[in-house]
Amino acid sequence: MAVLWLDEISADDLETVGGKGASLGELTGAGLPVPPGFVVTAGTYRSFIESADIDDELFEVVDVDADDSTALADAAERAQELILETPFPDELREEILASYHEVGEDDEAAFVAVRSSATAEDLPDASFAGQQETFLNVTEANLLDRVRECWASLFTQRAIYYRQEQGFDHSTVNIAVVVQQMVDAEKSGVMFTSHPSTGEPTMIIEAAWGLGEAVVSGAVSPDNYVIPRDEEEVDVTVADKKVMHVKDEDTGETIERAVPEDKRNARVIDQDEIDGLVELGEHVEDHYGDPQDVEWAIADDEIYMLQSRPITTIDDADDADATDATADPVDGVTDGSGTQATGAKTGTGSGSGDVIVDGLGSSPGTVSGPAKIVTKLDDLAKVSEGDVIVTEMTMPDMVPAMKRASGIITDEGGMTSHAAIVSRELGVPAIVGTGNATSILEDGRVVTLDGDKGAVLEGSEVDPDEETEPVEEVRPQSPVKPMTATEVKVNVSIPEAAERAAATGADGVGLLRTEHMILSLNQTPEQYIANNSPDDYTTELVEGIRGVADEFYPRPVRVRTLDAPTDEFRQLEGGEDEPAEHNPMLGYRGIRRSLDRTDVFGHELEAFRRLYELGYDNVEIMFPLVNDAEDVYRAKRELENAGIDPDKRKWGVMIETPASALCVEEMAAAGIDFASFGTNDLTQYTLAVDRNNENVADRFDELHPGVLRLIGDVIETCREHDVDTSICGQAGSKPEMVQFLVNEGISSVSANIDAVRDVQHEVKRVEQKLLLDSVR
Repeated sequence: MAVLWLDEISADDLETVGGKGASLGELTGAGLPVPPGFVVTAGTYRSFIESADIDDELFEVVDVDADDSTALADAAERAQELILETPFPDELREEILASYHEVGEDDEAAFVAVRSSATAEDLPDASFAGQQETFLNVTEANLLDRVRECWASLFTQRAIYYRQEQGFDHSTVNIAVVVQQMVDAEKSGVMFTSHPSTGEPTMIIEAAWGLGEAVVSGAVSPDNYVIPRDEEEVDVTVADKKVMHVKDEDTGETIERAVPEDKRNARVIDQDEIDGLVELGEHVEDHYGDPQDVEWAIADDEIYMLQSRPITTIDDADDADATDATADPVDGVTDGSGTQATGAKTGTGSGSGDVIVDGLGSSPGTVSGPAKIVTKLDDLAKVSEGDVIVTEMTMPDMVPAMKRASGIITDEGGMTSHAAIVSRELGVPAIVGTGNATSILEDGRVVTLDGDKGAVLEGSEVDPDEETEPVEEVRPQSPVKPMTATEVKVNVSIPEAAERAAATGADGVGLLRTEHMILSLNQTPEQYIANNSPDDYTTELVEGIRGVADEFYPRPVRVRTLDAPTDEFRQLEGGEDEPAEHNPMLGYRGIRRSLDRTDVFGHELEAFRRLYELGYDNVEIMFPLVNDAEDVYRAKRELENAGIDPDKRKWGVMIETPASALCVEEMAAAGIDFASFGTNDLTQYTLAVDRNNENVADRFDELHPGVLRLIGDVIETCREHDVDTSICGQAGSKPEMVQFLVNEGISSVSANIDAVRDVQHEVKRVEQKLLLDSVR
C-alpha cells in the first residue's frame, strides 16, 4: 500500500513511515488527541524514483565534493529537478487523493499539513542535517505537488552536504510524508514536560495566538508559564505578542498578521487550559518514559497534540545547583518589555526593600554597596572595590573603574549601550536608562542593585555571605560545549575580557571592537599620534588585538576597524577639532571616517599587517558602516596600500544599514569573505529608532518583520555567492533571533559573553529540531 493511516502505525514502523510518522502513530495509539491523517510511506518514495528510472541518475548526481559550493548547488538543483518533473503514476495519484478525501469532514475539502518524515535512524546522533519541507493549509489542488516537494527536499544543498560530511550513502536514506488534518488553531505553542536545560520536574509552556509556526520559527515572543510539579502556583510571564500566523480565509494560505491590540499583551491560556496541557504532558511522558518536547494547539476549546519528541538538551545541562536552575532564561521567554528574564536570586538582609530607582536590567546579578556618583572623569578616582558606580552614561575610559565596581547604574542608555555591553562582559550587574539615578542617589548611600529586575533598592538587601554573583558566574560554563554546525562565537569589547570570553568555549570572536582600545588612550587618534608617534599608535592597537588573538588562537578573531561617533571623540583631548553633529550616529563614523582620514586609517591597518607578520593568521578584518560596493572597493585599496593582500587574508563588512543589505550582492562581487549583521544599528536605521533613547526604547525591536526580511535576504544572497554570514549585534544573544538565523542558514552567531552558553544550547536545540523534522 502507498499509504498507512496514523491509527495503523506504531514505533515499530519507523523504517516505513519515518520518525515523525512513527511518533504520531504512537500518540494516536495511546489515545492522545492527535488530528487524523495518513502517511505516504518511504517505500512509496522509493518505488516512485525506481519506477520512473531516475534513481541511478539521482544518486549519481549528488555524489559530489561537499566543499565545492558550485558543484553542490548544481547537484541539488538537478536532483530536485529530477523528482519535481517526474509525473505521478495514475494508481499512486488515485490512492493518495482517495485517502485525502477521507480526512475531510462532512464531504468538505480538508486543509491539511504536509510534512516530511525521513527514516534514517542514525541521524539524530549527529549534530545537524538538512531541513526537509513542511507545508501548511494544503488542499487537493496542490497536495501531490507538495508531496513531491517533500521528497525533493531530501536533496537540498544542506541535506546533501550533511550526508556527504557524515559518510551516509544517499541511496540508503528514504523519506515518508505525513498528511494530517490542519488544526485551525486559535492559540498554540510548545510544552516541555521537564526543564529543558536541567531536567527538573518543572513543566514549561510557551503560548501564542494563531498557528504554532510563529512560536517555533521565533517570529513571536510567546507567553511563558512555569508549572512546578510539586506546587500549585503557576509562574506566568505575559509577552508582547506582535504577530500571529493564521490561515487566510480567502486563499487558504498561511499568512502573518499583526495581533489585535486587545490581545497583544493579554494572557493566551487560562488555568483550565494549563491543567489540560499538563495532564496531556504527563500522559505522553508516561507513555514514552522520558521528558518530552510537545507541540500543541487549541481550536474550539479542544487541545490537540501535533508532535512529541524527546527533550534533547537535558544531557548537556550543567551540574549547577537546583536553586539556580529555575533562574535560567528559557527558550527566549521574555517579560512584557521584551527583556530576557534571567532571574538571579535575591538574598535577604537588613534593608527596607523599597525601590528608589528603576530602569532596564541590562547585566544580571544582585549586589549591594555604597553608591559613588560619577559626573566627570575625575570622579572615577573615588570608586573603590565593591562600590556601585552611578553615572549619566559610561564611556570607554571608565572601564578600569567599572572593573573595580560591584555594580553600575546609569541615567541614560538601553540594552545595547556601552554600559550594558561592557558590564555584561565584565560580569558586573548593571541597570541602565533610569532617567534620574544621579539626582536621586548620593555618594555613600548603600543600595542594592538587582540587575535582573532593573530595580535599585534602599539599603543592603544581600547578606555579604550570601551575595550572588552574576548568573554566568553562578553557573560555570560547561567544560564540554555543545557541538553545532552553526558556529557560536563571542563579542569582546575590551582586551581585558579576553580570558573570560575564551573560557566560554566559543568558536572564536565574532566582534572585537577597536574603538575601546583607542578611546581608552583619552586622546583622539590624531592627538595621540601628534603627542607620540604613528608607531606608538599602531603598537597600542597591536598589543590590544594581540592579547585577544593569543587567548583564542587558532580560533578566528574578527576585528572591527574604528567605529566611534564624534560625540565620543569630542570628550577626549583633541576633541575640540571634531565636528559638532546633531545626530552623531548618522554622521562622521565607521568606514566613512576611515576613508576620509586615510593617513590615520593607514596606521590602523599597519597594526593588522604587523599581526600577520607575527603569525596571527587567525585575525580577520571587518569594516563598519559600509553602504555599498564603492565603500568596499575603496577599503580594499587601502588594504593593498598597507601591504595586506586581500586575496590571502579574510576580510568583510558589517551589514548595518538597509543600503548595505540591499547592495550585498555587489559587495560579494567586490571580494568580501563575510558579511556580519550589526543588528543594533540595522534595527535603528530600519525603524528610525534611537537605540539609546529611553523614550523610544520600547519601539526598538530587532525581531521586527522588516529587519528580519533584510537579514533573511542577505543570508540567501550570500549563500548563493559563497560568502559567510554572521551576526554580532545584541540580538545575536536572543533565542528568538537564534531560532530565525539558524533556520535561515547563517554561518555563525556571535553572542555576548554572558549569553554564549545559552546560545550554544539554543543553536543545538534548533539544529536538532531541523534534524528531527527531517527524519520523522
